[in-house]
Amino acid sequence: MFQSSICDETLARARSAFEARSFPIAAREFEQAASICPARAAILVSLGQTQYVLGDEQSAEQTLKRAIALDPKDTAPLYALGRIYYQQNRFPEAVAQLQQVVELDPKHFRAYDNLGLCYDALQQDTLALKHFFRALDLVKDAHRDYDWAYANLAEFFLKRNEFDKAFQLAAEAAERNPQAARNFFLTGKALTKLERNETSLRWLRRALALDSAYADAHYLLGQTLRKLGQPDAAREHLEAFRKLKAAAPSKSDAPSRP
Repeated sequence: MFQSSICDETLARARSAFEARSFPIAAREFEQAASICPARAAILVSLGQTQYVLGDEQSAEQTLKRAIALDPKDTAPLYALGRIYYQQNRFPEAVAQLQQVVELDPKHFRAYDNLGLCYDALQQDTLALKHFFRALDLVKDAHRDYDWAYANLAEFFLKRNEFDKAFQLAAEAAERNPQAARNFFLTGKALTKLERNETSLRWLRRALALDSAYADAHYLLGQTLRKLGQPDAAREHLEAFRKLKAAAPSKSDAPSRP
């Protein structure tokens, strides 16, 4: 009972520190918890993710490999390691991890979504679409709160100049998650590509209302306002873009999405 109480308290401190973005403290507490708590593999996943946020990518990789070794059929560390490999541009290694995830859990929609991203990066469009569409099939009705697959596929189509498809997917992402600035930005971007500039303003302004530090939204809104003959308003957003880009943090300053 005493050991269990210490474990619970340590984990609570670790999670609280992570939520407060006190990542060095969170890492120490997760490491302590991994040494005293029974659910060691799950704690190692949290530790590995914290180490990655801290920029200690080598330790993060090794920690997640330790978790996998403890339970090779646990999809959580496999998925987390696949995400890290993707973020490191190690796309074939990411694919290998994520394929293991979907083999163990054929309904793991996040893994299918991320496989789509990997194959997109590898310029294997057929495989990218296969996995994106599988993710959409899995989340369409069962996971109405999951918007990432729609937004990711919208971005895929934007890069390939298929703007109608991108608009439809981005708008669906915004409906599913109206608090995500990216969803509104992608919808607005698709509309500008379709030369529906007036309509795009509402979406781009909504993206900035949700995230005033969204540099790309400032830039696109500035360019769109300039096209619409509003130079003063355009200048304001383009200047905001320049300032934000100059002060942009590194990728390790914030947790990545799940």
